[in-house]
Amino acid sequence: MNHSLNMVALYTIVRREIARIMRIWTQTLIPPVITMTLYFVIFGKLIGSRIGTIDGGYTFIQYLAPGLVMMSIIQNSYGNISSSFFGAKFSRAVEEMLVSPMPNWVILLGYVIGAVVRGLAVGALVLAVALFFTSLHLKHPLVALLAIILGSTIFSLAGFINAVYAKKFDDIALVPTFIIAPLAYLGGVFYSIKMLGEPWQAISRVNPILYMVNAFRYGVLGISDVGIGTAFAVMGLFVAVLSAIALQLLKRGVGLRS
Repeated sequence: MNHSLNMVALYTIVRREIARIMRIWTQTLIPPVITMTLYFVIFGKLIGSRIGTIDGGYTFIQYLAPGLVMMSIIQNSYGNISSSFFGAKFSRAVEEMLVSPMPNWVILLGYVIGAVVRGLAVGALVLAVALFFTSLHLKHPLVALLAIILGSTIFSLAGFINAVYAKKFDDIALVPTFIIAPLAYLGGVFYSIKMLGEPWQAISRVNPILYMVNAFRYGVLGISDVGIGTAFAVMGLFVAVLSAIALQLLKRGVGLRS
Protein backbone atom coordinates (compact mmCIF):
# COMPACT_ATOMS: atom_id res chain seq x y z
CA MET A 1 0.00 0.00 0.00
CA ASN A 2 1.68 3.20 -1.18
CA HIS A 3 2.07 6.46 0.71
CA SER A 4 -0.90 8.25 -0.88
CA LEU A 5 -3.26 5.37 -0.09
CA ASN A 6 -1.95 5.29 3.48
CA MET A 7 -2.78 8.97 3.84
CA VAL A 8 -6.29 8.37 2.47
CA ALA A 9 -6.81 5.54 4.98
CA LEU A 10 -5.46 7.69 7.82
CA TYR A 11 -7.68 10.62 6.85
CA THR A 12 -10.71 8.32 6.71
CA ILE A 13 -10.15 6.99 10.23
CA VAL A 14 -9.48 10.47 11.65
CA ARG A 15 -12.52 11.96 9.92
CA ARG A 16 -14.72 9.16 11.24
CA GLU A 17 -13.40 9.65 14.77
CA ILE A 18 -13.95 13.42 14.69
CA ALA A 19 -17.44 12.94 13.23
CA ARG A 20 -18.21 10.56 16.10
CA ILE A 21 -17.03 13.13 18.65
CA MET A 22 -19.18 15.87 17.13
CA ARG A 23 -22.21 13.62 16.64
CA ILE A 24 -22.40 12.89 20.37
CA TRP A 25 -20.93 16.21 21.55
CA THR A 26 -23.35 16.32 24.49
CA GLN A 27 -21.55 13.24 25.82
CA THR A 28 -17.99 13.93 24.65
CA LEU A 29 -17.54 17.68 25.24
CA ILE A 30 -20.13 19.04 27.68
CA PRO A 31 -19.86 16.70 30.74
CA PRO A 32 -16.11 17.27 31.33
CA VAL A 33 -16.59 21.03 31.06
CA ILE A 34 -19.36 20.94 33.68
CA THR A 35 -17.21 18.77 35.97
CA MET A 36 -14.20 21.06 35.69
CA THR A 37 -16.38 24.13 36.26
CA LEU A 38 -17.43 22.62 39.58
CA TYR A 39 -13.76 22.03 40.43
CA PHE A 40 -13.03 25.70 39.77
CA VAL A 41 -15.95 26.84 41.88
CA ILE A 42 -15.33 24.52 44.84
CA PHE A 43 -11.55 24.16 44.93
CA GLY A 44 -10.56 27.34 43.15
CA LYS A 45 -12.94 29.94 44.55
CA LEU A 46 -14.28 28.57 47.84
CA ILE A 47 -11.19 26.76 49.14
CA GLY A 48 -8.56 28.67 47.16
CA SER A 49 -9.67 32.04 48.55
CA ARG A 50 -8.66 30.79 52.00
CA ILE A 51 -5.27 29.45 50.91
CA GLY A 52 -3.80 32.64 49.48
CA THR A 53 -0.78 32.62 47.19
CA ILE A 54 1.21 29.53 46.30
CA ASP A 55 4.51 28.78 44.56
CA GLY A 56 5.77 31.84 42.68
CA GLY A 57 3.20 34.22 44.15
CA TYR A 58 0.31 32.89 42.10
CA THR A 59 -3.17 32.55 43.53
CA PHE A 60 -4.31 29.01 44.20
CA ILE A 61 -6.81 29.08 41.33
CA GLN A 62 -4.06 30.18 38.91
CA TYR A 63 -1.89 27.32 40.14
CA LEU A 64 -4.83 24.91 39.90
CA ALA A 65 -5.96 25.84 36.38
CA PRO A 66 -3.15 24.16 34.35
CA GLY A 67 -3.55 20.97 36.40
CA LEU A 68 -7.29 20.80 35.77
CA VAL A 69 -6.83 21.47 32.07
CA MET A 70 -4.28 18.65 31.79
CA MET A 71 -6.43 16.31 33.86
CA SER A 72 -9.40 16.88 31.56
CA ILE A 73 -7.21 16.31 28.49
CA ILE A 74 -5.79 12.97 29.60
CA GLN A 75 -9.13 11.67 30.89
CA ASN A 76 -10.94 12.47 27.66
CA SER A 77 -8.15 11.27 25.39
CA TYR A 78 -8.20 7.94 27.19
CA GLY A 79 -12.00 7.76 27.25
CA ASN A 80 -12.38 8.53 23.56
CA ILE A 81 -10.06 5.90 22.15
CA SER A 82 -10.93 3.16 24.64
CA SER A 83 -14.66 3.40 23.94
CA SER A 84 -14.30 3.97 20.20
CA PHE A 85 -11.83 1.16 19.52
CA PHE A 86 -13.66 -1.26 21.81
CA GLY A 87 -16.87 -0.44 19.95
CA ALA A 88 -15.12 -1.17 16.65
CA LYS A 89 -13.79 -4.43 18.08
CA PHE A 90 -17.22 -5.39 19.41
CA SER A 91 -18.84 -4.76 15.99
CA ARG A 92 -16.03 -6.69 14.21
CA ALA A 93 -15.02 -3.56 12.25
CA VAL A 94 -11.44 -3.98 13.49
CA GLU A 95 -11.16 -7.38 11.81
CA GLU A 96 -11.97 -5.75 8.47
CA MET A 97 -9.18 -3.19 9.00
CA LEU A 98 -6.68 -5.89 9.99
CA VAL A 99 -7.27 -7.97 6.86
CA SER A 100 -7.05 -4.90 4.62
CA PRO A 101 -3.69 -3.72 3.17
CA MET A 102 -3.78 -0.85 5.66
CA PRO A 103 -0.59 -0.84 7.81
CA ASN A 104 -1.00 -1.22 11.56
CA TRP A 105 0.63 2.14 12.21
CA VAL A 106 -2.10 3.85 10.16
CA ILE A 107 -4.83 2.20 12.25
CA LEU A 108 -3.11 3.17 15.50
CA LEU A 109 -2.26 6.71 14.42
CA GLY A 110 -5.78 7.34 13.13
CA TYR A 111 -7.38 6.41 16.45
CA VAL A 112 -4.74 8.29 18.45
CA ILE A 113 -5.21 11.48 16.42
CA GLY A 114 -8.97 11.27 16.96
CA ALA A 115 -8.47 10.90 20.72
CA VAL A 116 -5.94 13.74 20.82
CA VAL A 117 -8.41 15.99 18.97
CA ARG A 118 -11.06 15.32 21.60
CA GLY A 119 -8.53 15.90 24.37
CA LEU A 120 -7.43 19.23 22.88
CA ALA A 121 -11.04 20.32 22.29
CA VAL A 122 -12.01 19.60 25.90
CA GLY A 123 -8.79 21.19 27.14
CA ALA A 124 -9.53 24.38 25.19
CA LEU A 125 -13.05 24.52 26.61
CA VAL A 126 -11.81 23.99 30.17
CA LEU A 127 -9.14 26.66 29.66
CA ALA A 128 -11.86 29.05 28.48
CA VAL A 129 -13.83 28.26 31.64
CA ALA A 130 -10.71 28.92 33.74
CA LEU A 131 -10.44 32.42 32.27
CA PHE A 132 -13.85 33.24 33.76
CA PHE A 133 -12.37 32.63 37.21
CA THR A 134 -8.80 33.91 36.88
CA SER A 135 -6.27 35.45 34.50
CA LEU A 136 -3.62 33.34 32.79
CA HIS A 137 -0.78 34.39 30.51
CA LEU A 138 1.16 31.76 28.59
CA LYS A 139 4.82 32.07 29.53
CA HIS A 140 6.05 29.41 27.11
CA PRO A 141 3.36 28.62 24.49
CA LEU A 142 5.36 25.98 22.59
CA VAL A 143 6.20 24.12 25.81
CA ALA A 144 2.52 24.18 26.81
CA LEU A 145 1.39 22.91 23.40
CA LEU A 146 3.97 20.12 23.30
CA ALA A 147 3.09 19.08 26.85
CA ILE A 148 -0.62 18.68 26.11
CA ILE A 149 0.05 16.83 22.84
CA LEU A 150 2.42 14.36 24.52
CA GLY A 151 0.19 13.94 27.57
CA SER A 152 -2.83 13.36 25.38
CA THR A 153 -0.92 10.90 23.19
CA ILE A 154 0.28 8.87 26.17
CA PHE A 155 -3.21 8.30 27.52
CA SER A 156 -4.60 7.74 24.04
CA LEU A 157 -2.12 4.89 23.61
CA ALA A 158 -2.95 3.58 27.09
CA GLY A 159 -6.64 3.66 26.22
CA PHE A 160 -5.96 1.81 22.98
CA ILE A 161 -4.07 -0.95 24.80
CA ASN A 162 -6.85 -1.23 27.38
CA ALA A 163 -9.47 -1.50 24.61
CA VAL A 164 -7.48 -4.29 22.94
CA TYR A 165 -7.54 -6.41 26.10
CA ALA A 166 -11.06 -5.43 27.25
CA LYS A 167 -13.70 -8.12 26.92
CA LYS A 168 -16.64 -5.97 28.06
CA PHE A 169 -17.38 -2.28 28.60
CA ASP A 170 -16.85 -2.67 32.35
CA ASP A 171 -13.19 -3.46 31.68
CA ILE A 172 -12.79 0.01 30.16
CA ALA A 173 -14.37 1.75 33.14
CA LEU A 174 -12.00 0.12 35.64
CA VAL A 175 -8.88 1.98 34.51
CA PRO A 176 -10.23 5.58 34.87
CA THR A 177 -11.67 4.73 38.29
CA PHE A 178 -8.82 2.76 39.84
CA ILE A 179 -5.74 4.04 37.97
CA ILE A 180 -6.19 7.39 36.21
CA ALA A 181 -8.16 9.13 38.97
CA PRO A 182 -5.73 8.21 41.79
CA LEU A 183 -2.71 9.11 39.62
CA ALA A 184 -4.31 12.46 38.76
CA TYR A 185 -5.07 13.33 42.37
CA LEU A 186 -1.53 12.35 43.40
CA GLY A 187 0.10 13.96 40.35
CA GLY A 188 0.41 17.53 41.58
CA VAL A 189 -2.84 18.77 40.06
CA PHE A 190 -4.00 20.36 43.30
CA TYR A 191 -0.71 20.97 45.09
CA SER A 192 3.05 21.23 44.76
CA ILE A 193 4.91 18.04 45.68
CA LYS A 194 7.35 20.31 47.54
CA MET A 195 4.66 20.38 50.23
CA LEU A 196 5.05 16.63 50.74
CA GLY A 197 7.54 14.95 53.00
CA GLU A 198 9.47 11.80 52.23
CA PRO A 199 8.79 9.12 51.12
CA TRP A 200 5.69 10.63 49.47
CA GLN A 201 7.69 13.08 47.39
CA ALA A 202 9.84 10.26 46.01
CA ILE A 203 6.74 8.14 45.35
CA SER A 204 5.11 11.05 43.51
CA ARG A 205 8.07 11.19 41.12
CA VAL A 206 7.15 7.73 39.83
CA ASN A 207 3.78 9.10 38.71
CA PRO A 208 3.82 9.97 34.97
CA ILE A 209 0.98 12.48 35.37
CA LEU A 210 3.26 14.57 37.61
CA TYR A 211 5.52 15.26 34.62
CA MET A 212 2.63 16.05 32.26
CA VAL A 213 0.99 18.46 34.70
CA ASN A 214 4.23 20.23 35.60
CA ALA A 215 5.37 20.54 31.99
CA PHE A 216 2.08 22.20 31.10
CA ARG A 217 2.14 24.33 34.25
CA TYR A 218 5.62 25.51 33.28
CA GLY A 219 4.33 26.42 29.83
CA VAL A 220 1.50 28.46 31.36
CA LEU A 221 2.98 29.90 34.56
CA GLY A 222 6.71 29.34 34.22
CA ILE A 223 6.96 27.20 37.38
CA SER A 224 7.46 23.46 37.82
CA ASP A 225 8.25 20.91 40.53
CA VAL A 226 10.41 18.90 38.11
CA GLY A 227 13.01 19.71 35.49
CA ILE A 228 11.40 20.41 32.12
CA GLY A 229 14.00 18.35 30.30
CA THR A 230 13.25 15.43 32.60
CA ALA A 231 9.49 15.88 32.12
CA PHE A 232 9.73 15.71 28.34
CA ALA A 233 12.18 12.80 28.48
CA VAL A 234 9.73 10.82 30.65
CA MET A 235 6.80 11.65 28.36
CA GLY A 236 8.80 10.78 25.25
CA LEU A 237 9.79 7.44 26.78
CA PHE A 238 6.15 6.62 27.59
CA VAL A 239 5.06 7.46 24.03
CA ALA A 240 7.78 5.24 22.54
CA VAL A 241 7.12 2.27 24.83
CA LEU A 242 3.31 2.39 24.59
CA SER A 243 3.46 2.82 20.80
CA ALA A 244 5.68 -0.25 20.48
CA ILE A 245 3.33 -2.29 22.68
CA ALA A 246 0.23 -1.15 20.77
CA LEU A 247 1.77 -1.94 17.37
CA GLN A 248 2.89 -5.36 18.60
CA LEU A 249 -0.63 -6.13 19.83
CA LEU A 250 -2.06 -5.15 16.45
CA LYS A 251 0.53 -7.25 14.64
CA ARG A 252 -0.26 -10.30 16.74
CA GLY A 253 -4.01 -9.63 16.72
CA VAL A 254 -4.22 -10.09 20.48
CA GLY A 255 -7.85 -9.88 21.56
CA LEU A 256 -8.86 -8.75 18.06
CA ARG A 257 -9.06 -11.82 15.86
CA SER A 258 -11.55 -14.53 16.69
